Amino acid sequence: MNRVSSDTLPTLVLPAGYSTPTRKIKSFYCHRLCIVNLVTTRTSTAALTNDREGVVCDLDSLARSGSKIWNVARWTAGRIWDHTGEIPDEGTLKSYMKNQPCWKDLNAQSSQAIIEELAGAFQSWFEQDDPDANPPGYRKHGDQRPRSTITFKEDGFKLDTKHQQIRFSKGKNLKDGWSDFVLCEYGTGPDADLTAVEDVQQVRIVWTGDHWELHFVCKVAIDATDLSGEKTAGVDLGICNTAAVSVGDETLLYPGNALKEDAHYFRQEEYDTEGETGPSTHAEWARQKKSRRQTHVLHALSKDIVEQCAERGVGTIAVGHPKDIREDEDWGRHGNKRLHDWAFDTVLSHIKYKAEERGIAVKRVDEYELATSITCCACGMTADSNRVERGLYVCENCELVANSDLNAAENMRATVTPNPSVDRSNGCLAQPSVRLFDKSTGQVAPQEQVCP
Repeated sequence: MNRVSSDTLPTLVLPAGYSTPTRKIKSFYCHRLCIVNLVTTRTSTAALTNDREGVVCDLDSLARSGSKIWNVARWTAGRIWDHTGEIPDEGTLKSYMKNQPCWKDLNAQSSQAIIEELAGAFQSWFEQDDPDANPPGYRKHGDQRPRSTITFKEDGFKLDTKHQQIRFSKGKNLKDGWSDFVLCEYGTGPDADLTAVEDVQQVRIVWTGDHWELHFVCKVAIDATDLSGEKTAGVDLGICNTAAVSVGDETLLYPGNALKEDAHYFRQEEYDTEGETGPSTHAEWARQKKSRRQTHVLHALSKDIVEQCAERGVGTIAVGHPKDIREDEDWGRHGNKRLHDWAFDTVLSHIKYKAEERGIAVKRVDEYELATSITCCACGMTADSNRVERGLYVCENCELVANSDLNAAENMRATVTPNPSVDRSNGCLAQPSVRLFDKSTGQVAPQEQVCP
């Protein structure tokens, strides 16, 4: 295979004001990924080292002002909703909130970020179309406002990586003078050296429950030359098994036990504490805790999938995307609820950006259109009757016995490699390697094999 010299590559001129979207990758490929230059967006966490009373009080004041802006905007959205039957978009809310006194408690960009977050929360709730789901609520603990995460964009902070200091802007209402600001000193771990990043796009102050953290959202250059391999992999996303992966001669299964257990536990906690006039404080806690745990599990799972593929020399991953499955038919109340909880779009996006960081291409496959779940990956016969049970696939034509999710994953892999030279009698589709999320470590690990 001929290599392309970097001297012959055309210069890419980006339009003025161009910036890389969060969690997205800019990739420039030259003839089957021989040469790859990547820039990705990552978040680095740093500890606040000058956590003196004055600094902490200033951060507390900013964070509680953020909750006030959220609450006023939430009240406004509710009033408009009651009168018009429609939820206002972020543009309408921003126009109204700019005239409210609390808007000037924060830097303008920070106030705008809170409205954008609220509008996104309403949009996410609306798209669920779930009668059991609640719209975004108010931020309050009794009569007190909690500490909200505050986002500072380029006009709201000034970073000094040499002395590990950062200066945050205050809003006009909280300033003692025109030059008043919050000066924070921070410390990062060995894997989060901010002096090596290309650009810090925004910084967030985050209250963890007992101390403040700083989250730096940065552009980072990745050396991804020749990271991709020649193999292909297919990934089937599901509910009982969060993911099934086929790399041809090897298969991996990721059961969804951790997600299902959390969903059951926290939903019960939420329902048992529902107040007469809406969700109680404990119910709101349960909902947020469940969301945070799900986010962590999905990040850990997608990271492990990509790492396992990279170790096996995979250059392309075909991921099933069951678009419109929620609208195709009524799956019953319980089935519809599970579908709404199924975060396959989130898993797919996590796999995509993590794979591209390693120079691995990702291809979406419409599994519903291709009938990947009822088509035999060995002989190509399509029949609903081949799905004997939920997790078992037995082909009436060639007598292939396989895990149904792995059969679907292999069909997706075939969209990239149409004629795989793999002997399906080796049993890898029926006896995969199982990888489970370990709650004690927060990571995915192989299931322990117990000999009879």
